[in-house]
Amino acid sequence: MGHGEFASFLETHPDLTVYLVLGLGYLFGKVTFRGFGLGPVTGALFAGILIGQFAHVPVSEVARSILFLLFLFGIGYSVGPKFLVAVKGDGLPGIAIGIIVPLTGSVTAVVAARILGLDVGFAAGLFSGGMTESPAIGTAAEAIRALPLPKEQRDLLITHIAVADALCYLFGALGVILMTTVFGPMLLRIDVAAEARKLEEKYGMTQKRAGIASAWRPVEIRAYALEAGTPLVGKTVAEAEAHSAGQRVFIQRIRRGDTLLDPKPETPLQEGDVIAIEARREVLIALFGGEVREVEDKELLDIAALSLDVYVAGREVVGRSVAELGQSPAARGVFLRRILRSGLEVPIAPDTRLERGDIITLIGTEKNVEAAAALVGAAIRQGDATDYVTLGLAIFVGGLIGAVAGFDIGGAHITLSTSVGTLMAGLFIGWLRSYRPQIARIPDAAISLMTSLGLAGFVGMIGLHAGPVFVEAVREVGFGLLIAGAFVTLVPQFVGLFVGRYVLRMNPLLLLGALSGAQTMTAALAALQEKSGSPVAVLGYTAAVPFGHILLTSGGTVIVWLVG
Repeated sequence: MGHGEFASFLETHPDLTVYLVLGLGYLFGKVTFRGFGLGPVTGALFAGILIGQFAHVPVSEVARSILFLLFLFGIGYSVGPKFLVAVKGDGLPGIAIGIIVPLTGSVTAVVAARILGLDVGFAAGLFSGGMTESPAIGTAAEAIRALPLPKEQRDLLITHIAVADALCYLFGALGVILMTTVFGPMLLRIDVAAEARKLEEKYGMTQKRAGIASAWRPVEIRAYALEAGTPLVGKTVAEAEAHSAGQRVFIQRIRRGDTLLDPKPETPLQEGDVIAIEARREVLIALFGGEVREVEDKELLDIAALSLDVYVAGREVVGRSVAELGQSPAARGVFLRRILRSGLEVPIAPDTRLERGDIITLIGTEKNVEAAAALVGAAIRQGDATDYVTLGLAIFVGGLIGAVAGFDIGGAHITLSTSVGTLMAGLFIGWLRSYRPQIARIPDAAISLMTSLGLAGFVGMIGLHAGPVFVEAVREVGFGLLIAGAFVTLVPQFVGLFVGRYVLRMNPLLLLGALSGAQTMTAALAALQEKSGSPVAVLGYTAAVPFGHILLTSGGTVIVWLVG
């Protein structure tokens, strides 16, 4: 098949071409250099532009809109619990950064567009690329489609969004990484590695930590025979479990002769008993060493164990620290293995507090884990089905409200748009589920598919649409757009850095994490974590990123309002 025949095939089968763009986009997105990469969404944009250079592929607006609405609902649903629920402690300053940076970026983009005389399409792409938020392409495109202009002109403006985004994104991503790992630490006059050690110490994240924190690791249940002289003989179960100070140890079952006993706190341990005891491996070694004989007793150790992901929503646990929860009676025999917040793993330490919407992994005996899960919120099981009723109706109602609700400016009626309405619907449903986890269930895997495929597919189709005019458009805007993009990236970062440090008095490492979250740049967070040698900066990132996502995504619409 020759070049012309292949181009003709792509033009004749746009549905297959979109999948080609998706595959190439994710392939391009995997390529990294010293931790920096395009990511799948920007990769899809470049793949679409590349294919559009030699094939004029017709793209359905309906298909684009369907994919984008799926993405918007998914992102709203995932950040809803964090966006509408106040975060305590170090979270509030991070939220402020998540608001200040997007707003400063919007102002900078509008000013730059006015100075350069950019049309509304280039202005929107300048904002989305400079702020590294590709979803703004979609909200800006819908806002442009609502402008009172001929269809050909609207289509041209939409292609300009993709052109400007592609030109500005590269420095946008690199700029945030440099700001959080080089310029920011230099201006704050800190050593990020040393600062991370201080913050870890504050939260109790040490290599050898006593008390509740040391129990939050994978555990074992082993059987030991209590012979004459064993320290636990003569003690009650409660006394034996408290024998190893500062450690979490649980006796799950006792064999006494031919009888298996379920222990109670007041049950005495006798010579000749065989106990099934649960704790970390290190704790068991320290407690018994080689002085107590370990036995193989399959019947005694045949205890149903469970590892379960749980959605945090219970009032009794939200806002409480790991140490506090570990001392709760409901935590007996239950260990915490992982905390996920906004899709990222949060370090587990005594002072780490659970937030509404976190997903935690509990391990322990089935009975204890199930009881703890009921207190924490709602168990997430692999068999959970997507609530398509809520999904479909929420997108429809949100889009309807967005299309109807609006206001008048300068004699023109401006609506919120179906995209912003869908985003708000996702926020509301996500928030509602944080209080009623049993309703509106959509598994994480489904949300991941909606957000990843939805946005990459939409942006890839925008790239296909922009490809044929890309070179001409670049000649039109020239070098000035690149300089403007650098300003749109860096000005909000410098403003956020100054306000966060000297007004909000944030911890410098949490501030740098919040700056990466405010522009939703996970790559910048990863670079900061690598340089500091610690994951602790994620606490600043997770406070800012929900607000960054929502404000930057909606910013595409705002830029069109202000410039158009």
